[in-house]
Amino acid sequence: MKVRLTAVLLLGLLMLSVFGATYPDKPVTLIAPGSPGGGWDTTARVVAQVLKETGLVTQTIVVTNMPGGGGGIGLAHMQTKVGDPYTIIVFSPPLLLINLTGQTKYSFKDLTPLAMVLHDYGAFAVSKKSKYTSIKEIMEALKTNPKSVKVGGISAYGSMDHIQFLIAAKAAGVTSLKDITYVSFQEGDHLAALLGGHIDVLSTGLAETVNAVQAGAARVLAVTAPQRVAGLLSMVPTLREEGIDAEFVNWRGFFGPLNMPSHAVEYWISTFKNMVETPTWENKLANYGWGRAFVAGTDFKAFLEKTNDLYKEILSELGLYKGE
Repeated sequence: MKVRLTAVLLLGLLMLSVFGATYPDKPVTLIAPGSPGGGWDTTARVVAQVLKETGLVTQTIVVTNMPGGGGGIGLAHMQTKVGDPYTIIVFSPPLLLINLTGQTKYSFKDLTPLAMVLHDYGAFAVSKKSKYTSIKEIMEALKTNPKSVKVGGISAYGSMDHIQFLIAAKAAGVTSLKDITYVSFQEGDHLAALLGGHIDVLSTGLAETVNAVQAGAARVLAVTAPQRVAGLLSMVPTLREEGIDAEFVNWRGFFGPLNMPSHAVEYWISTFKNMVETPTWENKLANYGWGRAFVAGTDFKAFLEKTNDLYKEILSELGLYKGE
């Protein structure tokens, strides 16, 4: 009888392990497909910190930066992790855009959507020495001469930072969108380029402007949010307040590789759901000017499909769509 009970217990432990009851039982790799200091890196590190502080994840979460190709390097790396329950990645609109513009053959369909956890918004910043005092002045200059203003960002040509500026420019009445000079920088170099006068305006995420604004080195002229954001940038007008009927939502979410085991998918969906309901997360949203959002699993996948179609329309109109 004792031998039989021991066998049953061993079988039970094996089944628990197989079906992921002890998952995760080793460190998890969280890939930020950009350089330190950028939006993906910030999101990954903040989320890892919150999950640790709240005790929602007791295993170590190792944030690994994998920059290049506007997220394409990280996306390609995930194709080598098919079925791996211990590797996840953070992404945002470039996941869709770099595929639609032909920069990579991979797309969101080559990942397992877990959960969207926040909305971020774009910001258009100038150096404190800039002659431009409003986003309207920049748009008027572009209407007169589309080459007169150099725009910079940390996403690739045709990706998020570029597209959010073009959407604003189109809404402002700028017609020669293809002629606008856009310069792509590695994360970490974009602010130096702005402050050094190598570009006239920086198109980026809200969080990426906070340090420069706090230091008094840069001014944010407008944000792409539907209403003003809280915190340090609360005095910055929206595009609509400036007479430009446009907005751009930078969603951010987490993905596993294709064929991620179901127990791991369920674990992360549940964990992220619990995370966004904590006071610790609410404080982070306020600190970074992020918007509350949670869409998971099949709903997240449906959102991606719908958003992909929207981006396709925008890129086609701009002549940047290269096919999926």
